Amino acid sequence: MVFDFLGGGPNDKQAKLEHERLTSLVNSMADGVIAVDEAIQVVMTNGAALNILDLNGSPSNKPLAQVVQPYDRNNQPIDIKTLVLQTKTPSTSRDLLLHYKDGSKINLYLSIAPVHLGYGRSGQRGYVLLLRDITHEKSLEEERDEFISVVSHELRTPIAIAEGNISNAQFIADKTGDIGQIKEALAQAHSQTMFLADMINDLATLSRAERGKLTMQVETIDVPALVKELASNYSAQAAKKGLGFTVELDPYAKTLQSSSLYVRETLQNFITNSIKYTEQGGVALSVKPRDKGIVFTVTDTGIGISKGDQEKIFDRFFRSEDYRTRKTNGTGLGLYVTLKLAHLMHAEIDVDSELNKGSTFSIYIPNLADIKAGPSIAPSPPPK
Repeated sequence: MVFDFLGGGPNDKQAKLEHERLTSLVNSMADGVIAVDEAIQVVMTNGAALNILDLNGSPSNKPLAQVVQPYDRNNQPIDIKTLVLQTKTPSTSRDLLLHYKDGSKINLYLSIAPVHLGYGRSGQRGYVLLLRDITHEKSLEEERDEFISVVSHELRTPIAIAEGNISNAQFIADKTGDIGQIKEALAQAHSQTMFLADMINDLATLSRAERGKLTMQVETIDVPALVKELASNYSAQAAKKGLGFTVELDPYAKTLQSSSLYVRETLQNFITNSIKYTEQGGVALSVKPRDKGIVFTVTDTGIGISKGDQEKIFDRFFRSEDYRTRKTNGTGLGLYVTLKLAHLMHAEIDVDSELNKGSTFSIYIPNLADIKAGPSIAPSPPPK
């Protein structure tokens, strides 16, 4: 739609030239542009505005209220005519919504400015509105705010516990010198410090993953040695909770061509979660060869995962509302990061769980040396 409301006589070549230049400029803008007269009737729209408003034809000469119906953040309709007439100086808003006929909606940026709709004093007065779909920007802002809120909350608790136990150890050392109590306080402080370290590692990995900065060094992994290391590291941790930790290693599962770092981190996340959410019984690690790769399976007798939660456990920041889950610290980042690493390794994750009956996490990791196209192959889809 062209700028057809500018002043200037028909023989005014300079005015016509400026008119053409301005028309070309407005129609090339990525932002939607709507010009209205003093009666708040639409005078002009550009292509971007028609796209944002989902209109097929020009709305010229129609009341603006018939063309644009914004809603506030509480989903209450706004009288656009009153809003425009109350605008005496240029103003903007990023808190509006625009609804479509199919029920979808977008976040709308709206700028309103009173202007002369022509040249010189004889030019008609009116308003120019700029529109922009900022749904993606708003989504990023909400994710950032959620990230800051979650991390701040999760950092506060372990820091407070660690500080309290260190202070308690200092007090005991000054007053009684009881070595047993001091060791216990320091052990609890150390545990919280390690939790903070794990969180920072997860955040660092997440940051690199989101920026596409994760790289993978493919190497030959000694599978029996890796399994022995995991058993050594987690048997004692399981025993502290009165849990068993068993390993079933197929003798044909000998080597794997993949990232030693990512394979280890993935398995550690599965095993750590199993121990964390299991109060009775135990955790088992099974390792078997399959289709030029290895399947690692971690099974527990823990609290299990509901069907609804199984669809969300790999989402960023997700933590179940189950009170038994909330009794333990966690950021909801571990499995999200694990899924990112699985994609890089072209691995496939499978989850089988029943509430109150335990969970089984399996991951098939292929030999990357057998993937002819190498690391550029598209990653496997997220688990269902």
